[in-house]
Amino acid sequence: MIRPIMKDPIFLSQKSSPATSDDLPVARDLMDTLAAHKEGCVGMAANMIGVAKRIIAFDDGGKYTVMLNPEIIKKSDPYDAEEGCLSLEGVRKTKRYKTIKVQYQTEAFQTRFKTYTGWTAQIIQHEIDHCNGILI
Repeated sequence: MIRPIMKDPIFLSQKSSPATSDDLPVARDLMDTLAAHKEGCVGMAANMIGVAKRIIAFDDGGKYTVMLNPEIIKKSDPYDAEEGCLSLEGVRKTKRYKTIKVQYQTEAFQTRFKTYTGWTAQIIQHEIDHCNGILI
């Protein structure tokens, strides 16, 4: 189900709770909502659709991926970036890392580790910031 985009900065700056199996419908809604906004959006966190859970969805080289309870466990090569957000007006400066290693759970709650670089790494960092209540 496509959900409305949350724009309340007070709600968006709250830390999200860990996702559980009860939150799998939220992951599906997040994917549907991301697909509906594909023209102007490459990633979303659950709080962007009004659910404060640690779930992100993003475009991973043309394929949408969902991560439950993602955490960046390693990062290298910092750089300055400018990003926009569907939930916020304008573009803001932020620091990102060219390479990140993420620990997350699949929709079957299997723990995985994966290293990302470049644009995909930047998207994931933005969405994990949402999970942590950080607004750029």
